Amino acid sequence: MDRKSPLAGLVLAASVIAGVSYVASWNMALPEGVGTAWKGAGVALLAVYAGLRARNFDGWLICAVMAFGALGDVLLETHGLNVGAIAFLVGHLIAIGLYLRHRRRGLSNADKLALAVLVPAVAIAAYLLPADRSLGAGAALYSLGLAIMAACAWASRFPRTLVGLGAAMFVVSDLLIFGRAGPLAGAAWVGLAIWGLYYFGQLLICVGVVRGLGRARRL
Repeated sequence: MDRKSPLAGLVLAASVIAGVSYVASWNMALPEGVGTAWKGAGVALLAVYAGLRARNFDGWLICAVMAFGALGDVLLETHGLNVGAIAFLVGHLIAIGLYLRHRRRGLSNADKLALAVLVPAVAIAAYLLPADRSLGAGAALYSLGLAIMAACAWASRFPRTLVGLGAAMFVVSDLLIFGRAGPLAGAAWVGLAIWGLYYFGQLLICVGVVRGLGRARRL
């Protein structure tokens, strides 16, 4: 809960409720539009939370990141994987710009090496995972943007225990999606892992950036 803004705190709590409870909808015979709206609600409310807390351009950037995430959630259901991925990719590009505006000074050599390995490793894994080889190139291209976003999050001044971890969870979630189209097809646990890693990853990113921007304004 956000003590400085009761409304923002309530919206954040509503986001968590929506994000966690969405799993329950999987076993309900809901109209298609209701299920889609439920899916999009968790991250859409994160966008509202970020907008309520925005005090400058960077605050609106993280609001836009969450908004494109919510749009991607909905488009995945209504227009398929490719269209949804475009919305997510736009969000990743906005996040990259935000993180580059808040670059961390003095990265260690270990950090630099890990980030240099991360980006191609994620793209290669995404290329190899789908059983349908026609999906490989598109998965790799999308995952390249995803991996660069995660690398920039880790290299930013935002708290790594929130933003860096959240970006890493997002990466794993999307790799599991590609894995479900290949070696993980039919695994019962994958769907829950994908959603849990994705939603809570977005939650950590949003809260971490909002708090980081708030601390920066007080300095």
